[in-house]
Amino acid sequence: MERGSAAAPAQAEEGEEREGCAGLWELPVERCERRPECGRCSRPQKVCLCPFLPIHPLKVSTCLYIIQHPAEESRVLRTVPLLAACLPPDKCKILVGRRFSEERYPELATVCRNPDTIILYPGADATNLEEFAVTSSGPSVMIIIDGTWSQAKDIFYKNSLFRLPKQSLLFFQVQVKNNISSQYVIRTQPTNTCLSTLECAAVALTIMEKNKSIQETILRPLQALCSFQLQHGAQIHHSKEHLLKNGLYDKPMPKNKRKLRRMELLVNNVKI
Repeated sequence: MERGSAAAPAQAEEGEEREGCAGLWELPVERCERRPECGRCSRPQKVCLCPFLPIHPLKVSTCLYIIQHPAEESRVLRTVPLLAACLPPDKCKILVGRRFSEERYPELATVCRNPDTIILYPGADATNLEEFAVTSSGPSVMIIIDGTWSQAKDIFYKNSLFRLPKQSLLFFQVQVKNNISSQYVIRTQPTNTCLSTLECAAVALTIMEKNKSIQETILRPLQALCSFQLQHGAQIHHSKEHLLKNGLYDKPMPKNKRKLRRMELLVNNVKI
């Protein structure tokens, strides 16, 4: 009897709450609409970056295949749309996904078998792109993986298409070696010399096309993007390497031994 008498007031209170909220269920639901986007730079129209893009797409002989991790597709401040806006549509193709099989992506499989195809990835067996460009005789196809470093590593090692034997198929793995610091200062990079996808493409195309103006042209919209964000409250993001070396890293150190080892390598300036 006591349990029943205690439950009665609770049920009464619940009933009163439902009555008080009854009017809320009848209110119309406001739909969240995306701001109109620019068809060229994929930015909201109010902050369009087209004035900083080349008037006409750059004339290049190198064709880029951007292998984009799905998580990058939804990022607000992604750089690949700006890169694509600088190049002709047939010279910059974007494939989104994590796994790429020969059956589902026959065109990509054909590209990987092309003797003029190279993949931009800083692996242990990678060749310096500048050295490759000296011996290259014609137009090339370049594959670039777009994602965080861990996402790019996952895509590279779990897709056999990107690791075909170069002895038999002449599929080269190259990397950009330079002392350029990233200008993508509104996003944290692992080290001071890590570059965004747009920056990697700009440097690589400049080397392959032997045209220094390409890098300046492609970086212009990125510089404008970062400048706009900083003017409206964004903060400069130093690399993890910089934060660790200067005692500014304010996040808890990882307990995972592998991740902790990576942190130590960053501090000691060892390539990872």
